[in-house]
Amino acid sequence: MENSKANKAIEAYNKGDYQKAIDLFSSVLETEHSSAELYNNIALCYSSIGDSEKAEKNFLKAQELNPKLPQIYINLADIYYKKKDFMNGIQLLSQGIYELPENLVLRHYLARFYMEDSRLDLAVDELYKILDAQPENFDAYYDLARVNFELGNYDVAIENFENVLEYKDNNEWVYYYLAQAYEANNEVDKAISNYLKAIAVNYNFIPAYKKVGILFLAREDYEDAVEYFEDYLEMDIPQEEKSQIRELVERIKKKQKNG
Repeated sequence: MENSKANKAIEAYNKGDYQKAIDLFSSVLETEHSSAELYNNIALCYSSIGDSEKAEKNFLKAQELNPKLPQIYINLADIYYKKKDFMNGIQLLSQGIYELPENLVLRHYLARFYMEDSRLDLAVDELYKILDAQPENFDAYYDLARVNFELGNYDVAIENFENVLEYKDNNEWVYYYLAQAYEANNEVDKAISNYLKAIAVNYNFIPAYKKVGILFLAREDYEDAVEYFEDYLEMDIPQEEKSQIRELVERIKKKQKNG
């Protein structure tokens, strides 16, 4: 690849001038032997301007030239994922894993495609393969927890969310999903505890307020229920939702007053 043109193309890409980058990369193609890296770069430019058809064409050309270049599979998989083209994404990533069996990133992409395509058992298989090789991969634990929650395996989901917290203990979403798993498993106290942890991490984490208010209400802890429902009312929620929660709060206060 001509260094000057290639460098100018990369510079144009980094500046967001994607059409100029395409022209420069294409000019290099006219004077040099084709390379997977060059077609991958052209494809990235097309992807950046929203031309997924030309991007896909160039990624596939890059794959043909060098089927062992992992970024080709990742970049093209991103296009398929955005288009919700799970069939082609799964086929592509399976081919990538065949060429690069030790690449756990591709395997994780494949697991997420299986999740989106509701092929949850296959997703579980891929995630366990990742954890066999990387037992501290908290992203894999997180996805495994979500899959098991969807499958109704709440004990396993809880175990895996707890594993995530060993590596990432300051994330409101992890606490929130863990709370949901405990709630589904009829462990109300632990569910409340984790909803409150989500709020402690992020005071503006809207969904946890309603959830914890409902659980306090179910437990007949009316003062706590009112407190969190009233906090919820201060949040940016739809007007119809506010009206319903206000009515609920009034009924709770009336019940408290009447004993």
